[in-house]
Amino acid sequence: MNNIVHGIFSWIRSDYNSSRARFCVELLAWVISICCSIVMAFTVPSPPLLILYPIWILGCALYSWAAWTRRSFGMLANYLLLTTIDSVGLARMLIN
Repeated sequence: MNNIVHGIFSWIRSDYNSSRARFCVELLAWVISICCSIVMAFTVPSPPLLILYPIWILGCALYSWAAWTRRSFGMLANYLLLTTIDSVGLARMLIN
């Protein structure tokens, strides 16, 4: 068990050292997604979507940039698509 925990922390340290900016951006995007999910869970059936949607979109855009710098096509495609879909959803919400 100790080897597993040590391996995880070693991997995190290696990721941080490979690109500190990307690590911090990914950490921020992760915090944004977790916070949005918690707020959504505690405020259903009437979540504050006008507040959450732009924050969520920002998190997806941050993940997109991180995926681009990692050269990860699957993650980039996923987060670009989520950013696009949610931006359209926000625009539709604002128009209506």
